[in-house]
Amino acid sequence: MSNVFTRIKDAISADVHQLLDQKEEKNPIAALNNYLRQSEIEKEKVKKLLQRHYKLKEEFTNEYHQAEEQAMKRKSQADIAKRANEEELYHYAMKEYEEYDRRAKRMKTSRENTIAQIEQLESKYKEMNHKLKDMKLKQMELMGRENVARTNQQINRVLHGDGENAYNRFNELESFIDRIEKKVNKAYYESTFDQRIADLERDMNFAKENSDENRA
Repeated sequence: MSNVFTRIKDAISADVHQLLDQKEEKNPIAALNNYLRQSEIEKEKVKKLLQRHYKLKEEFTNEYHQAEEQAMKRKSQADIAKRANEEELYHYAMKEYEEYDRRAKRMKTSRENTIAQIEQLESKYKEMNHKLKDMKLKQMELMGRENVARTNQQINRVLHGDGENAYNRFNELESFIDRIEKKVNKAYYESTFDQRIADLERDMNFAKENSDENRA
């Protein structure tokens, strides 16, 4: 049964990768954006690892200091017991001293290794940040180039696309607008005809009245 689920999972994964590859070919900027998002996620993971190492360094440092203090304390107590000829106390103190001293050396080595690891991780983290910054700048440059390419493509499609068909569509549109203008002008002429005749008649009557008054 597990083999069946594995085959199904692999088949789905293959379909997803194929889909992503197709999307990358159709829209490379979108694919780059996706890569940058994934890189940001990975950067956050590295940052968390660094923080864990800082915490480990503090813990190793605390353990080292505690073991070192206990070792010095037991060494001093062993010296006192030796001077007092207390063999049992002396051997116990020395045994404790050796245990704490061994632990202190171990914690010191672990602390030094952790510091070296932190330096390496910090160096790689800084390098990752610089790479991501360069990728983002490259993204901006590619977006600018893509905008220019798409704009030129649109312009060329309008100016040169479809050959005679483009001009035919412009001619058809021009003829259509001419027909609309003629209909509008005709409707306007017809709607104002009666008013224009009435205005002419009024003006003529007014002129006639003035002429008759002048003769009188």
